[in-house]
Amino acid sequence: MGQRAAGPAAGGAAATDISDHELVTLYGLLLEGCVRTERRVRVERVAGVDLPGPWFEVLVRLLRTPGRRLPMTRLAHDVSLTSGGFTKLADRMAAAGLIDRQPCPGDRRVTYTVLTPRGARLAEEGHRRHAALLRRHFLAPLGADRADQLAALMQVLRDANSDPGEE
Repeated sequence: MGQRAAGPAAGGAAATDISDHELVTLYGLLLEGCVRTERRVRVERVAGVDLPGPWFEVLVRLLRTPGRRLPMTRLAHDVSLTSGGFTKLADRMAAAGLIDRQPCPGDRRVTYTVLTPRGARLAEEGHRRHAALLRRHFLAPLGADRADQLAALMQVLRDANSDPGEE
């Protein structure tokens, strides 16, 4: 598979300049790289607490958000869960003392997911561990320039495949 034109401007022509076989191979390599890397950078246990992938993602998103709180519907969307699936996840995380739910004073339809002090401690430690794993298994093989390029390309895919009305 040789070099091809890149970017949205090449999208129309490039979409027909590749065989079905090459296309499936390219996509398969993308998935294999993502899956294998994700297995290596997964933080599963912090301070004696098991952190399944979605738990860790919720904690880190809240940690990195000003005020350390987000509307439940937004957080459910961001971690790719249905509202019902996220409610179950939030129930378990709240029972573990990692998050709280707070009603929005101005809109009773909105409930915020808020990081607790315990959740923040676990999120900070998990974040440090995750960053170390990312440096080893993501940044070291790619280098900073290619990691930036890959992130930009993935952002193009994310944006091109977002549903209208998504945040």
